[in-house]
Amino acid sequence: MEKKLLFVYNPKAGKAQIRSKLADILDVFTQEGYEITVVPTQKKDDARVVVAGRRRDYELVVCSGGDGTLDEVVTGMIQSGFRTPIGYIPAGSTNDFGGSISLPKNMVRAARTAVRGREFQCDIGTFHYDDVRDVFVYIAAFGLFTDVSYETEQEKKNVLGHMAYLLEGVKSLSGIRSSHIKASWEGGELEDDFIFGMITNSFSVGGFKNITGKNVKLDDGVFEVTLIKMPHNAIELSNIMISLLNRDIDTNAMYCFRTAELTLESKEPVAWTLDGENGGSHTKVTIRNVCKGMDIRVKPLPE
Repeated sequence: MEKKLLFVYNPKAGKAQIRSKLADILDVFTQEGYEITVVPTQKKDDARVVVAGRRRDYELVVCSGGDGTLDEVVTGMIQSGFRTPIGYIPAGSTNDFGGSISLPKNMVRAARTAVRGREFQCDIGTFHYDDVRDVFVYIAAFGLFTDVSYETEQEKKNVLGHMAYLLEGVKSLSGIRSSHIKASWEGGELEDDFIFGMITNSFSVGGFKNITGKNVKLDDGVFEVTLIKMPHNAIELSNIMISLLNRDIDTNAMYCFRTAELTLESKEPVAWTLDGENGGSHTKVTIRNVCKGMDIRVKPLPE
């Protein structure tokens, strides 16, 4: 009996390059003996719905698109109540997570990794507000630049890649706002005015490598947390950005620590982004690390 594979892809992701690679990708799957169900997404949330409602006889789920598509697939996986290995063929503008697990940039090679690679148990995150539990793969963030990824036009992302995020964000610097937030976690508590915060499980954010810190592990059960204070003037803001990009931590300007769980509270609603997609506005969220919460295919170990 042939093995069964569910392939979900976003035909509009990145430069829509999958359209010219689709036949080659399906050929890779077929050569490995898979009976394939192909689902091109038509709108936001399609991938989540398809994966959440999949049959149990699928031995592998492969998705292609940006990190937002992967986010939907992992969310659907969690909501289904059972686990299936995931293959990922990055096709977005930035692909932070694909880079973090060293997936090939060539889509056909990534397809081979999806069906021939080894399984890596990777941490994921849950994002709790009110009575809702959302899921993210590698980043939950608020503040400066976080609204850019889902407000930037797709065409501009395609041309500029991660620089589109920064170029759009620069336009809003004159109107920079902060949020007064209380953060609490096991062994710590703080309260301050912040312009930006990110809770991450990734080696890069927005295409910038090592921005989340050194000695990052994707399966250690903890997040890297960065909270940036409100600067008093433009010079301080510039110094903060330089420190962040160089990972030269300025303890007077930001807090950086690791934790498995974090609660953030504010009087006014704070807008969040989860894996670059709109996460809504909330006055209280609790973020938890699910250690080794998904099985994703990565390159085989060298012999």
